[in-house]
Amino acid sequence: MQKSDVAIIGAGGAGMMCAIHAGRRGRKVVLIDHAKSIGGKIMISGGGRCNFTNTGASPNQYVSKNSHFCKSALSRYQPPEFIQMVEAHGIPYHEKKLGQLFCDGSARQIVDLLKEECLKIKAEFQLACEVTKIQKTAEGTFQVETTGGTYQCESLVIATGGLSIPKMGATGFGYQLAQQFGLKLIERHAALDGFTLSAEDASRFADLAGISADVIMTAGDKSFRENILFTHAGLSGPAALQASLHWYAGEPVSVDLLPETDIFALFKEQKDQGNKSLLKNFLSNYLSARLVEKLCEAYFPSAHLPLPQIPEKAFQEFCTLLHKWTFIPSGTVGYNKAEVTRGGVDTDELSSKTMEAKKVKGLYFVGEVIDVTGWLGGYNFQWAWASGAAAGQVV
Repeated sequence: MQKSDVAIIGAGGAGMMCAIHAGRRGRKVVLIDHAKSIGGKIMISGGGRCNFTNTGASPNQYVSKNSHFCKSALSRYQPPEFIQMVEAHGIPYHEKKLGQLFCDGSARQIVDLLKEECLKIKAEFQLACEVTKIQKTAEGTFQVETTGGTYQCESLVIATGGLSIPKMGATGFGYQLAQQFGLKLIERHAALDGFTLSAEDASRFADLAGISADVIMTAGDKSFRENILFTHAGLSGPAALQASLHWYAGEPVSVDLLPETDIFALFKEQKDQGNKSLLKNFLSNYLSARLVEKLCEAYFPSAHLPLPQIPEKAFQEFCTLLHKWTFIPSGTVGYNKAEVTRGGVDTDELSSKTMEAKKVKGLYFVGEVIDVTGWLGGYNFQWAWASGAAAGQVV
């Protein structure tokens, strides 16, 4: 039996941040992970450069059944605090867009930063180590049985992440453990993920794979101005990934393919000036020619006519479609490619200040395993740092 003040299951971003803050308080910490190396999801994030935070992070960019839950932790550990750590370790970084901060070099630098800070406080890493059983003893401590031995601890932190990217080792372990201790779960879905189209739409637009467009995509009551990317199966790109976080099966998604462009007014102007271009060629000044071809083929066959011969009322209806192309996705691509899992441990079961389970003294949940999911753009890392720090200050 090995004794520790704090055992953390999961050596990812949230788990290591929790360990750092606990260790700074003099707590003896062990991090247990079934993976052979730490920070796997950090390593592949941001195209290998890790979008480690967002300077504009606030509760407004998070989805949860309880929108207020994340406020406490986010207010107490803000982006400048993590940026200060990055700068202290001499890691050069840049802002890509919309407050998104990336390493100039490699995501490995963020993993090394966290590991170095963990080693400073003498945290122990137990890697390639499977947890086989967890139980609470009569004395109120936790007994964690693993393939690397048995640990006894006062505080147990679950930082196992969600179901996204199983090839990186993602499992539902954290959810199973929550249920073992009687905690409720919010239904989980793949999120920050591309949309798949109906069979009819997929076959209609499959030839457009690789084409991108600057759009406003809307799902639920949220709209995002970013690029979409057509794929063989549907739509990906930042706008689609953001919208997927707010989409539920069976609901429509709408796309403004020409944001801030009054295409009907431009058409009228050209027509009045005597422009005799074919309509599809006129539209190709504003959208990809291949996309125009497909849209016109599907919704406006008259596009092969010159502008003077285009019926204005019919074209006005087509313009409405271009500004609000609406479809019902057949689904999302799924956990294999989804960046995060929406849903998780019900926040009603946890203290928003400490992340401790209200029903089970000494049991904590941090990071993606909780029903708090951020937008694309560094927000989920900021939640990992903030929730990890919140628990680390009290475990």
